[in-house]
Parts: sequence; C-alpha cells; structure tokens
Amino acid sequence: MSREPWRDHWRIEELQGWHLSLLKDPVFLPLRPLLQRALWLNWPEHLIQLLAQRAPLAPQVLVAFAPHSQDSIGLIVSRRLNRSGSCWQLQHLRTTSAADRRRLGQALVQQAIVRGRGASSWIAEASSLDSAKLALLRELGFQPLRSDQLWLWQPEAASEPPQPPPSPPQPPAELQLQSLQRRNAALLWHLEQVACPAQLRQLLDRSLEDLLDQSQGKGWLLLDPSRGQAVAGVRWLGAHAGGGHDVEFTVQEGWQQQLIGPAGECLLRKAAQQLGGAGLWLRCDVRDRARQQWLSGLGAQERGERVLMARSVWRRHGPPALVSSSSRIEAMLEQLQPRRRPLPTPLAPR
Repeated sequence: MSREPWRDHWRIEELQGWHLSLLKDPVFLPLRPLLQRALWLNWPEHLIQLLAQRAPLAPQVLVAFAPHSQDSIGLIVSRRLNRSGSCWQLQHLRTTSAADRRRLGQALVQQAIVRGRGASSWIAEASSLDSAKLALLRELGFQPLRSDQLWLWQPEAASEPPQPPPSPPQPPAELQLQSLQRRNAALLWHLEQVACPAQLRQLLDRSLEDLLDQSQGKGWLLLDPSRGQAVAGVRWLGAHAGGGHDVEFTVQEGWQQQLIGPAGECLLRKAAQQLGGAGLWLRCDVRDRARQQWLSGLGAQERGERVLMARSVWRRHGPPALVSSSSRIEAMLEQLQPRRRPLPTPLAPR
C-alpha cells in the first residue's frame, strides 16, 4: 500500500481543545479567536451530523506537528461558502519557520481538500507579492480568476478635521436607504449575482440563504423604488484576522458615477456604525481606478493586492449498473405476477 510522503514527516490532525496550548508560535496568535470559535461550534456540529447529512457549519481546522513531537509547525483553516457545501474556501494557511513550508503547505492544502466532504470547487486568496504561496496553489491546480486591491477604511480617522464637522452624507432623494433584512435580501442577492463574473458566480454557487447566513443580517441597501431594484449595497462577510471587518460593497454598473461618492460613503458609515465603529476592509478590482481614487479620498489605506484563485474537484462516483439491473429484474418479475394483465413495460430507458 502506497503512503503519502507527508506521513513520514508530519502528523496532521483535526483541531482539538488541547492543541491550543501547543500553538505558541507568533504566526498562529492572530488566529486564536477564530480557532476558539471553531472548537465551540464543533460540539453541536457533530451532534447535528448524527441526525442529518449536510455540510458542516464550523470551520475545518487541521494542525500539523513535527515528527515524534508535540511542536505545532503549521495549520490550515477552511470553510464552506454555501449551504450545499459545493464550494469551500482555504481561509488561512500558516507555517512556522521551522517547517519545510512548501512541502508542508502542499500537504495541508491536499488534506483540507480531501476532507472537504462534497466540495466540487475551492477558492483561495494570496498576496500578489507572496510568490511562494502563489506557486504552491498553482502546483495544486488553482488558477487565478481576478486581482483585487485591499483597502482599510477607519471611519473615525476620516471624520477628524475640519471644524465645524461636515454634515453626514445623504443618499439621493429618489433612493431609499434600508437595513438588510430577509424581505429585501433577494434584491441584494440579485445585485451581487449580476456584478460577479460568470465563472466565479458558477463556482460560488450561492443562493439567497447563503447570503443571509454569511451576512447574519448586517448590511445596508440603497433601493430604487420605481424599478424595485437594489442599486448599491454593503454587507458583512466576517471578522478580519488583522482587526475590523471584511465587507462586500457592490454598486450596479449604471449607477457607478452617481453612487461612488457621498451616497457610497453613507452606506459605509451605516455599516461601520452597525459593526461598532470598527475598521472596514474592502476589495476593489485593480482596474477600477474611479473607486480606488474615491477610497483614497475617503482616507482609506491601501493594504496590498490580492489574487483570487480557484480549482475544481472531480470526484469519482460509483456506476449505477447494479441499480439499473435490479430495476430491470423487477420489471420482468412484475409481468409474471398472477391475476393481472401484462403491460408492455420498457426494460431500459430509451
């Protein structure tokens, strides 16, 4: 029986409570709140999986240890991006300086994909300057889909001078400002579906329920009541490992010139207030110069370029030959049953 090469060098285990005290390297410290949350979710998760077959809610965390040692040298965090579990994301990949980072990184990614039950596509992000991680992902079949600039906007820093303070920005009078709720979530979902590139939209495979699950009701919309459409929206994606919150900011294509300005700032301020005034992390397509200039004018800080990569996973399914032959036998036996008129039943699909 063949053995995976990594089995002779490292132990890769699912995260357990006693692992936290072993994750001492500074590279793991920013992830501690996320790891603690994953452990808390795991207990009800296992119970629910005994009652119903569905994709897990809790993040999947794998920890790598040095051979014959309790020294943690790497971990990977992955999570599902939709209820069906068809799309997963490699959220964090961390290795210490004591590890063979390339080989250990490959082993962790491969194990995460193997254990991602039911996943048919995987998403990963890497800094455009992280050539080692980009090369690792390419070697494992990931292909770049788009490049985004990452911006951090601190609302309190943007509102210091001048004196007296300016009046808060307001949306255009013909638009309605509403908080994200179930009754209007479909409008935001449709807006994001249209704005998302077709290939990425197919891989993400998101439904309305996925948007509600991810945002947890934290977001705001600008609605055009005359057309019954959302023309702009901002919603919560999750806590950022460096502090603050990741948010998705979307504007309908025909409204870019009108809403990338005070109306867009109004949405961001509403989101920041809803999230406790913390900083907002926003993504912006590297080709969208107008939005980049607007974010810079708001006082947002550019925090590098991110490359979004994806790959598909093809899983072999068992042939349905046994089921087909069984149905054919049943069809023949039915014709031999007494006291019934035989009917011409097809033995195979045409």
